[in-house]
Amino acid sequence: MKFVLITKDPAVVEAANSGFHPDDTVEVFEDWTKALESAEGTDLLFVDLLATLNEPHKIAGYEAFAYAKMDHAMAKSIPLVLISPPEEYELDFMAGWPDFVFGHVRRPVDYRIFRRASTWI
Repeated sequence: MKFVLITKDPAVVEAANSGFHPDDTVEVFEDWTKALESAEGTDLLFVDLLATLNEPHKIAGYEAFAYAKMDHAMAKSIPLVLISPPEEYELDFMAGWPDFVFGHVRRPVDYRIFRRASTWI
Protein backbone atom coordinates (compact mmCIF):
# COMPACT_ATOMS: atom_id res chain seq x y z
CA MET A 1 0.00 0.00 0.00
CA LYS A 2 1.05 3.57 -0.55
CA PHE A 3 0.55 6.25 2.07
CA VAL A 4 1.26 9.97 1.76
CA LEU A 5 1.86 12.10 4.86
CA ILE A 6 1.88 15.90 4.89
CA THR A 7 3.56 17.26 8.02
CA LYS A 8 6.36 19.49 9.25
CA ASP A 9 6.52 17.76 12.63
CA PRO A 10 9.54 15.44 13.04
CA ALA A 11 7.75 13.45 15.77
CA VAL A 12 4.87 12.65 13.38
CA VAL A 13 7.37 11.61 10.68
CA GLU A 14 9.13 9.32 13.15
CA ALA A 15 5.82 7.76 14.21
CA ALA A 16 4.89 7.13 10.58
CA ASN A 17 8.25 5.62 9.75
CA SER A 18 7.91 3.11 12.58
CA GLY A 19 4.15 2.55 12.28
CA PHE A 20 3.62 1.23 8.79
CA HIS A 21 4.43 -2.29 7.69
CA PRO A 22 7.78 -2.85 5.97
CA ASP A 23 6.16 -3.60 2.62
CA ASP A 24 4.18 -0.33 2.65
CA THR A 25 5.40 2.79 0.88
CA VAL A 26 5.29 6.03 2.87
CA GLU A 27 6.04 9.35 1.22
CA VAL A 28 6.42 12.38 3.50
CA PHE A 29 5.98 15.96 2.31
CA GLU A 30 6.11 19.31 4.05
CA ASP A 31 4.53 21.03 1.04
CA TRP A 32 0.99 19.84 0.33
CA THR A 33 1.14 20.91 -3.33
CA LYS A 34 3.99 18.44 -3.93
CA ALA A 35 2.10 15.77 -2.00
CA LEU A 36 -0.96 16.15 -4.23
CA GLU A 37 1.23 15.80 -7.31
CA SER A 38 2.54 12.52 -5.89
CA ALA A 39 -0.99 11.23 -5.30
CA GLU A 40 -1.14 8.64 -8.05
CA GLY A 41 -1.52 5.18 -6.54
CA THR A 42 -1.97 6.50 -3.00
CA ASP A 43 -4.31 4.49 -0.79
CA LEU A 44 -4.58 6.92 2.14
CA LEU A 45 -3.53 10.54 2.60
CA PHE A 46 -2.63 11.90 6.04
CA VAL A 47 -2.54 15.65 6.54
CA ASP A 48 -1.33 17.45 9.63
CA LEU A 49 -3.59 20.51 9.75
CA LEU A 50 -0.72 22.61 11.13
CA ALA A 51 1.38 21.86 8.02
CA THR A 52 -1.25 23.48 5.80
CA LEU A 53 -1.40 26.82 7.62
CA ASN A 54 0.15 29.82 5.90
CA GLU A 55 -0.19 31.88 9.06
CA PRO A 56 -0.33 30.47 12.58
CA HIS A 57 -3.89 30.14 13.92
CA LYS A 58 -5.47 31.13 10.55
CA ILE A 59 -7.47 28.35 8.90
CA ALA A 60 -7.22 29.85 5.39
CA GLY A 61 -4.21 27.67 4.51
CA TYR A 62 -6.14 24.50 5.34
CA GLU A 63 -9.05 25.73 3.24
CA ALA A 64 -6.71 26.27 0.28
CA PHE A 65 -5.42 22.71 0.70
CA ALA A 66 -8.97 21.33 0.91
CA TYR A 67 -10.14 23.09 -2.25
CA ALA A 68 -7.01 21.98 -4.11
CA LYS A 69 -7.49 18.35 -3.03
CA MET A 70 -11.17 18.37 -4.01
CA ASP A 71 -10.29 19.75 -7.45
CA HIS A 72 -7.23 17.55 -8.07
CA ALA A 73 -7.81 14.86 -10.71
CA MET A 74 -6.02 12.09 -8.79
CA ALA A 75 -6.15 13.25 -5.17
CA LYS A 76 -9.84 14.02 -4.94
CA SER A 77 -10.80 10.35 -4.54
CA ILE A 78 -8.12 9.44 -1.97
CA PRO A 79 -9.43 9.06 1.59
CA LEU A 80 -7.99 11.72 3.90
CA VAL A 81 -7.04 11.33 7.55
CA LEU A 82 -6.76 14.66 9.36
CA ILE A 83 -4.23 15.05 12.16
CA SER A 84 -5.62 17.72 14.46
CA PRO A 85 -3.58 20.43 16.12
CA PRO A 86 -2.87 20.15 19.84
CA GLU A 87 -5.97 20.62 21.96
CA GLU A 88 -4.83 24.01 23.25
CA TYR A 89 -4.02 25.34 19.75
CA GLU A 90 -6.50 28.05 18.77
CA LEU A 91 -7.77 28.53 15.24
CA ASP A 92 -9.77 31.51 14.01
CA PHE A 93 -12.52 29.06 12.96
CA MET A 94 -12.85 25.59 11.49
CA ALA A 95 -14.40 24.78 8.14
CA GLY A 96 -15.76 21.43 7.10
CA TRP A 97 -17.18 19.75 4.02
CA PRO A 98 -19.41 16.68 3.99
CA ASP A 99 -17.44 13.47 3.46
CA PHE A 100 -14.12 15.33 3.08
CA VAL A 101 -12.43 13.76 6.10
CA PHE A 102 -12.34 9.96 6.16
CA GLY A 103 -10.66 9.77 9.57
CA HIS A 104 -9.57 12.14 12.32
CA VAL A 105 -6.73 11.56 14.77
CA ARG A 106 -5.73 13.66 17.73
CA ARG A 107 -2.31 14.41 19.06
CA PRO A 108 -0.12 13.02 20.38
CA VAL A 109 0.46 10.85 17.33
CA ASP A 110 2.43 7.66 17.81
CA TYR A 111 3.27 4.65 15.65
CA ARG A 112 0.10 2.79 16.73
CA ILE A 113 -2.12 5.34 14.99
CA PHE A 114 -0.42 4.71 11.66
CA ARG A 115 -0.41 0.93 12.23
CA ARG A 116 -4.20 1.00 12.85
CA ALA A 117 -4.90 3.39 10.01
CA SER A 118 -3.18 1.09 7.55
CA THR A 119 -6.00 -1.40 8.20
CA TRP A 120 -8.78 1.10 7.42
CA ILE A 121 -8.59 0.57 3.67
